[in-house]
Amino acid sequence: MTNREIEIRPLRALADMRAAVDLQKIYWGADIESVIPAHMLFSLANHGGHVLAAFDGDRMVGVLVGFLGTNMEEEDRPAMANLQIVSKRMVVLPEYRSGGIGYRLKRAQRSLAITQGIRLVVWTFDPLLSTNAHLNIRKLCAISHQYLQDYYGTESEGGLAKLGSSDRLLVEWWVTNRRVEERLYGRRADLSLAHYFEAETPILNPTVVLPSGLVAPPTEVLRPSSSLALLEIPTNTPAIETADPDLHHTWRMHIRAQFHYLFERGFVVTDFLHDQHEGRERAFYLLSYNGPQFESFSMS
Repeated sequence: MTNREIEIRPLRALADMRAAVDLQKIYWGADIESVIPAHMLFSLANHGGHVLAAFDGDRMVGVLVGFLGTNMEEEDRPAMANLQIVSKRMVVLPEYRSGGIGYRLKRAQRSLAITQGIRLVVWTFDPLLSTNAHLNIRKLCAISHQYLQDYYGTESEGGLAKLGSSDRLLVEWWVTNRRVEERLYGRRADLSLAHYFEAETPILNPTVVLPSGLVAPPTEVLRPSSSLALLEIPTNTPAIETADPDLHHTWRMHIRAQFHYLFERGFVVTDFLHDQHEGRERAFYLLSYNGPQFESFSMS
């Protein structure tokens, strides 16, 4: 990756969209289901949506696509009352990842949302991908309380399903929320795993290291007994997917069951931690209870 300054700017012209299509193909493949075509990007960018691109000199190295949408859960309400930005796709060239480009693209998207008077940006991501969780939940301070089972079906066309599943977490990014602003502008302290342990936050599903070096979920899972809980995922799910598809499936079914259980009982994902614990790298979702208040906290 170059040391030159990366420029973020919106695309408007149809000719510029072709580079955005090529960039998508690097990650998603060339199948017709895999990419948003140039003519669609052009229409989105000129009718209320946006195509934000990151450039290293003249080279496009990242792209983020979003459009205006509405929350369909309350269809009888006027569309204006349910307006949100749907963040559909973000791609950064492999050699430019971990350089903060995705974060800067999302910050630019937030500025667009605020300019348009929109408070909520939503998108989905695979809950087993720790890198995505770190950006979405930790760095951007988004939340999630909806688990979407096989949201994009079970077929592999378009790269949306992995080994027959396309489970997603639905992310809500309330861009004008004080909590979000404090995180983005460095006024909100990043709590470490040690801080949560000091608050007696349990790990519900501590991973087990296999002889292969890969990690597996435990056979028994704790149930939360307080308002905070840590839910562990692998730090290297793509490696598990390649090396041991059966283990990947085990993880998928495990994390699906845990999120369903926790969300149904009033928990919300509010943080993500990638930290050292017990001599190895670990990754955890922090879930905070946001349901009805009980005199005694029981999650049976």
